[in-house]
Amino acid sequence: MGAQYYGADSENGDRIDDPSEDALFMLISDLDDSDNTFLVIQPDENDPAWFASVAVLDEGGYEIVRRDTARNEHEVTAETSINDIARDLTIWLAARDFAGRPTTQAGAFSNPA
Repeated sequence: MGAQYYGADSENGDRIDDPSEDALFMLISDLDDSDNTFLVIQPDENDPAWFASVAVLDEGGYEIVRRDTARNEHEVTAETSINDIARDLTIWLAARDFAGRPTTQAGAFSNPA
């Protein structure tokens, strides 16, 4: 069975469907500067509207790219803490739009006066 929302794929072929924060931490921890230098997280669909990637930097640390064309977002940052990267990506991923996932609307549950 494939990912319900998105998958995380490492350069070395490791894949985790709908990864948790702990799973992202593990995938990032497994990155190195020789044959597993990056991972990409994106929906399992043709021409996805968004993606995030984490790549090992030559000078140490990681480059994190977050891009969402539907929201006109493109951010590139550098970070050394795997904990911070995994947490920040988990929060960012939770705000993405996924096909088939119900959306919430502000005021949908409010009681009109």
